[in-house]
Amino acid sequence: MGLFLYCSKSLFGPNILDDEPAASTIAESIKYKLNLRVSTSKVYTKFVKRMEHFEIIIFFFAIAFIYSSVGFGGGSSYLAILAVYELPFKEMRLIALICNIIVVTGGMIIFIKHKHINWRKILPLVLISVPLAFLGASLKLKQDTFFILLGISLIIAAILLWINTKREILNEEIQDSNIIKDGAIGGAIGFLSGMVGIGGGIFLSPLLNLMKWDTAKKIAAAASVFIFVNSLSGIAGQLSNFNHQFNTTRIILLSVAVLAGGQLGSRISAIQFDHKIIKRMTAILVLAAGIEVLVKHV
Repeated sequence: MGLFLYCSKSLFGPNILDDEPAASTIAESIKYKLNLRVSTSKVYTKFVKRMEHFEIIIFFFAIAFIYSSVGFGGGSSYLAILAVYELPFKEMRLIALICNIIVVTGGMIIFIKHKHINWRKILPLVLISVPLAFLGASLKLKQDTFFILLGISLIIAAILLWINTKREILNEEIQDSNIIKDGAIGGAIGFLSGMVGIGGGIFLSPLLNLMKWDTAKKIAAAASVFIFVNSLSGIAGQLSNFNHQFNTTRIILLSVAVLAGGQLGSRISAIQFDHKIIKRMTAILVLAAGIEVLVKHV
């Protein structure tokens, strides 16, 4: 106490503690700072509790970094990670779609700037897929039903990732577009994607490659638009009957992680990824997650 008095007099003058208003101000200032420190500590503790499993942030950053170079949003891989941690399934779908939009937007803008998007061919795919994605997302699924659908979808996605070598399609190989067939494919993928909580590009891109729908670059551009609009539609469908609280902290942190990973991955042109190796590694991880989900819920 003597040291406090000495320091106070040295800093503020010899009569500072004799002046009651000044002494009261100092006491209130000290009390305010102590309360602020305690309050900050409580907020930090609450924040940490709200975001369990911080390693998920690292996983999402890595997925976005890799997928941004391949042309997908990463929804299936986000869901695979979240399913392993058994987070609330309604929140899982919402997180995956939000992250999809964040990652795929940058690539879609680049495709638009370089005029790789053939709107005439894309429209039949999305005009039917968007309302069906909304419908699929708005369905009230039981938890076990959702996880069974998710497990099957992840296994199918893994198979498509493995067999899709993305060989360059020559102009003379490109097939004429069929509006009815494209609409049916887009609608079916949109409905399934809405129920599960993905953009659908992981299903669409391999199918379009097998159909020789267009060049590889234009197929990637079409997939990015498809993912973007179906993810928006899926979010709208989910929110139409979203009747429980979700972890805002987790959604914000994971969104920031994929934003950073996606932007970094799309800008580091010096690193040349082998797309085939990345896709097959991802296929193995997605397959393992799909099998684990089915084992737990069938």
